[in-house]
Amino acid sequence: MRFTIFERKLMKPRVIQSIESQEYFFEEGCHILELWNSPHDPGLSIARARVEPGQKTRWHQLNDLVERYVILEGEGRVEIGHLSPEDVTHGDLVIIPPGCPQRIQNIGKTDLVFLAICTPRFSREKYANVQGTTDSESHPE
Repeated sequence: MRFTIFERKLMKPRVIQSIESQEYFFEEGCHILELWNSPHDPGLSIARARVEPGQKTRWHQLNDLVERYVILEGEGRVEIGHLSPEDVTHGDLVIIPPGCPQRIQNIGKTDLVFLAICTPRFSREKYANVQGTTDSESHPE
């Protein structure tokens, strides 16, 4: 595999410290801390997502990328496309294909925390609210 000069510099051994104060609230209804999302490494992004107890993200989809949730803490209920809602907890892996409607709800008493790993990397223009849905709907049509 051949790498560009930017990729070679980027992929040197190192530790990147997360900075909690950089967490922000994202419009879909969760808190996001970007751990890795660089235009010099377009193949992957990693974010820590946090959903507060009783909260649910909006129906949304990510176009042209695969998203994976790795559940780190808490209890949730994930809805993906037309699948039945499924409960998730520590250690579970959720795979969300490109363009697939999705949302997740925190059904526990503590924060639901998970890694959101996107390939290729997440960019804002890939995010889309799913039209014609409400919080009470089981899945979008």
